Amino acid sequence: VQLQAFGGGLVQAGGSLRLSCKAPRTISSVFNPSTMGWFRQAPGKERDLVANITSRGTTNYADSVKGRFSISRDNARKTVYLQMNGLRPEDTAVYYCNFLPVARDYWGQGTLVTVSS
Repeated sequence: VQLQAFGGGLVQAGGSLRLSCKAPRTISSVFNPSTMGWFRQAPGKERDLVANITSRGTTNYADSVKGRFSISRDNARKTVYLQMNGLRPEDTAVYYCNFLPVARDYWGQGTLVTVSS
């Protein structure tokens, strides 16, 4: 069982993308009470937490994306979103979603976001 992220692509600097991640049916029952996070891993770098959202909707962001990215969730759809605006070349990475605390067995393949300058 993996959490699959979708919505990546190639975009010019300043552009926008919206990522989504839907919990598989087998783990959908734990989605609503869980904190969810978006992570990213750039080439040659560690995987870092970009944003997270609690079950009640409280959000937190890495300093590098504050004011540009917005995380949200739809508990009825068991889906978490990441709206990315004002994209920069340094945002280029593979983006993943996961629970917080991280459930290592649920890492998916991620979705690649490439921002051209």
